[in-house]
Amino acid sequence: MTGKITVVRGGALTTVQDLGRVGYAHLGVPRSGALDADAVRLANRLVGNAEDAAVLETTLTGCALRPDRGVTVVVGGAPCPVTVDGAPAAWGVPVYVPAGAVLDVGAVSAGVRSYVAVAGGVAVEAVLGSRATDLLSGLGPAPLRAGDVLPVGEAPAARPVLPVAAPWPAPPAKLVLPVRFGPRADWFTEDARRTFVTATYTVSGNSNRIGLRTEGPALERELDGELPSEGMVLGAVQVPPDGRPVVFLHDHPTTGGYPVIAVVEEAALAAAAQAAPGTPLRFTV
Repeated sequence: MTGKITVVRGGALTTVQDLGRVGYAHLGVPRSGALDADAVRLANRLVGNAEDAAVLETTLTGCALRPDRGVTVVVGGAPCPVTVDGAPAAWGVPVYVPAGAVLDVGAVSAGVRSYVAVAGGVAVEAVLGSRATDLLSGLGPAPLRAGDVLPVGEAPAARPVLPVAAPWPAPPAKLVLPVRFGPRADWFTEDARRTFVTATYTVSGNSNRIGLRTEGPALERELDGELPSEGMVLGAVQVPPDGRPVVFLHDHPTTGGYPVIAVVEEAALAAAAQAAPGTPLRFTV
């Protein structure tokens, strides 16, 4: 049986996300998808969904939802209080929410993004093979607001095999991002390249789904010219005119004209998604 979920509280930013759109960068469409893909895969496994089922990604302040039928959910990712009709419920493990009850996902106690997986998945219409909201291109559902209604797919028939304790990683107190230099590292001075991998930056409060912005020492250019726009990949570390590195996340533009000093290994980006403003950040080679 399928059902619907009504949004009671949208929170600071709650979007529908899955594992994204792969293969459309040549058309100007970024991957999008959940910033903490590891958390999405685990949450979906815990409710019996396929790993790429659509979930809700919340930002800092959570959200509140009311299903029209009983559903099993997991709230994972960044830790936060969870209640069902005001009664405390578990975070990080399956919870049953009766029809008409309000599931409240509270403000995070650490990290940035929590994920709500519902057995059956969020069944909004797919666009280019994905249900993900892309804030840059506008593809997918708009960020959620109170009163929005989301369809939910049919719950899986088989019960998932649950681990004794789900391996949710703790949000980073210090963020370390492994990088490979290039393709435009030669646009920066030798001192700038050294500073990039030895200085401590902090995560800026201006970060978003497009990019993780940093505060710290500016990187001085060796070349002052302008680049023609060129392709940008997930994890590219672009350096705008202020000299502070920006790590491109899942809603990043597919082309850009500022030089890319390095690229972060994709496996490290889940931790970047959970790094709160003010978190110390180091780039390493």
